[in-house]
Amino acid sequence: MSQLRYIGKVVALLFCAAILAGCGRTDPEENTEMPSKVLVMDEAGFDSQIAQGVILVEFWAPWCGPCKTQGPIVEAVANQLENQAVVAKLNVDNAPKAAGKFNIKSIPTLIVFKDGKIVKQFIGVTDATTLKSAVNAALNTPAGF
Repeated sequence: MSQLRYIGKVVALLFCAAILAGCGRTDPEENTEMPSKVLVMDEAGFDSQIAQGVILVEFWAPWCGPCKTQGPIVEAVANQLENQAVVAKLNVDNAPKAAGKFNIKSIPTLIVFKDGKIVKQFIGVTDATTLKSAVNAALNTPAGF
């Protein structure tokens, strides 16, 4: 009888393990995550992409801890700004010339450009309200200022 109980417990444990093994898996069709509104830039197109209009660029790297904190904030700003301004990110490891051109020494660094010129720069993790205010200020500044 005790051997039968032991086999029953083993079967129950294996059943539970099989169920738990499936936890955390998601069906790709069930993924309701919105596509990103953040433009991923590269070095080749960087200058032309900042040349016109207002654009917020996050200079980042995938190995950077604070950049992992900043990423969702930048996503939130992109969602809040909708079509008012472009929000982008540039991986400094893949774009050393662009990062050097703007003397990026620490990441994350966030720069608001208007018609190719720096309007505002932030070093370190920066909250969404501050970033959105800087972009809105750039949008409301006449060209050439």
